[in-house]
Amino acid sequence: MARRRSLQRRLTGWLAGYALLLAAAVFAHGVLVNEHAERLLWDALLQIELEQHLRHQREQPGYRWRDTATVQLYRSGDPAIPGPLRGLDEGVHDELLLRGRQTVVLVRDVDGVRHTLVLDITDLEDREYALALFMIGSAVVLVLVLVLLMGWSLRRALRPLAGLAADIARLVPDRPGQQVRPSADATEELRVISGAVNDYLARHDRFIERERLFIDTASHELRTPTAVITGAIDLALQQPGLPDGARAQMLRAQRTARSVEQLISLLLVLAKDPGRLASSSDRIELDELIPEIIDDHRYLMQGKQLAVDASGVQRCEIQAPISIVQAAIGNLLRNAIENSDRGEIRVALSADATLTIDDPGHGMTPEEIARIYAQMARTAGRDGGGLGLDLLARICEHLGWELRFESEPERGTRTILRLR
Repeated sequence: MARRRSLQRRLTGWLAGYALLLAAAVFAHGVLVNEHAERLLWDALLQIELEQHLRHQREQPGYRWRDTATVQLYRSGDPAIPGPLRGLDEGVHDELLLRGRQTVVLVRDVDGVRHTLVLDITDLEDREYALALFMIGSAVVLVLVLVLLMGWSLRRALRPLAGLAADIARLVPDRPGQQVRPSADATEELRVISGAVNDYLARHDRFIERERLFIDTASHELRTPTAVITGAIDLALQQPGLPDGARAQMLRAQRTARSVEQLISLLLVLAKDPGRLASSSDRIELDELIPEIIDDHRYLMQGKQLAVDASGVQRCEIQAPISIVQAAIGNLLRNAIENSDRGEIRVALSADATLTIDDPGHGMTPEEIARIYAQMARTAGRDGGGLGLDLLARICEHLGWELRFESEPERGTRTILRLR
């Protein structure tokens, strides 16, 4: 992606372009005015020179014109008149090239005689060209100086805006009572922006407070009935003479209540900031927790020719909410059991907190794996009766964990969860 230019560079570029256009317009206007004035000057000068010559001729019958190095006079019928001058119309002809020299020519008929007065202006044109180059150079230098001055001025003018942006970037989402304060040299527009940002921060604080109050209330109101249900089921299971059918139903209700507790924990975790969540985490001996999770899910293997091998579990300790770890690993183990009919599920844990579960199920094609990732990205749907891969994916993103799948058809699926 192309890097975007800063406001200072854009304004400097616009002002520099405006200065260049203005300088070009002034120069072009000056050239046009100079050409017009120059033509009027040559016309007046040559007319005066020719009038003086004609007056001397009338007053002094023996008067003769004498050419100089820069002025020559030709009359009609003069064999010495240069070819480029023959056939010119009456009037002033500027910048006419004659013998490699720049000239201005006045052609005028007087008493049936055509007079052609030629003035050599080569030296003047050279000086005019040098002056034009000097003016162009001066304009370029002036524009460069203006660009530097504009850049310096804009940097000073935009410094309060950069400071305001830095203050906004330093805001912490979960810290109440924050405000941005414009600098003493801030403009009225920046003060208006600061006021709008502070008003938003105040409304954000009120919103966060309402959210925290709701989370605390929901946590209490949801945990209390599930705790009552779980306690009642535990007491019912301790009653003597409980029929086997009723015991099976009570055990099913107990497992469902635990799943609901895990689901409540997961939802409440997603409502908390990851930083606050990390500060309230527990130190977990993961290698000791995994066998307990496996035992809690052995009932799912009833009626299946399945076994779980946890010999690849190494010693590992992590810092995380224990209920979330139990729910995440339990969900992946549940999926492996429910998608397998016979064989051995291998559970491995490396010292870097990477959990691997290999199941002997039917496996998945790349398209099916892609659909799972798409489902996780959409955060929609439920999967296999567990807590749902979509919800687990959100937990992993929330805590900085990594979840991925490797599978081939008829060769089972490998699920990899990295908990650091």
